[in-house]
Amino acid sequence: MSTLENGQTAIITHPGWRFMLRHPAHILAQGFGSGLSPIMPGTSGTLFAWLSFYVLSSRWPEVFTTINWFAIIVIGFAIGVWACHVTGKNMGVADHGSMVWDEIIAFWLVLLFIVPADWQTQLWAFIGFRFFDMVKPPPIGYFDRRFKGGFGVMWDDIVAAFFCLLSFALWRSF
Repeated sequence: MSTLENGQTAIITHPGWRFMLRHPAHILAQGFGSGLSPIMPGTSGTLFAWLSFYVLSSRWPEVFTTINWFAIIVIGFAIGVWACHVTGKNMGVADHGSMVWDEIIAFWLVLLFIVPADWQTQLWAFIGFRFFDMVKPPPIGYFDRRFKGGFGVMWDDIVAAFFCLLSFALWRSF
């Protein structure tokens, strides 16, 4: 956020690399740059989550085990609450579209439960998660409106991940 000559604060509408690199919280909240995409940054962040999960799990399977991924997700959620709060405050927008750490953590959670699955199943999970995250059907929309700050930014995506996984569980049961 920058201060204008008259003392008012400006809302940052199109953050760039310079803004992101000013603070470690911005780097994390903006998904290491994946959230800076001018077109559908949430989808870009989710694609980054998918790619990073695949690369890390494939390259270092002895490190990125199920239990370690779970720990990464829990710790990543907690750090994400801080990072999204700081970034939102500095941007003047509580849940700016460029903040995609919530999508990354939530989609890692989805992948943790569905992998090993073929790429087509993972694609359907990607589509399902993006649907729940963008449309925010009840109760996701409720949580999006009810909880504010860094926790609110992170929590509604975890709920979207839960509904994506619930949909998959129901789909597989038939």
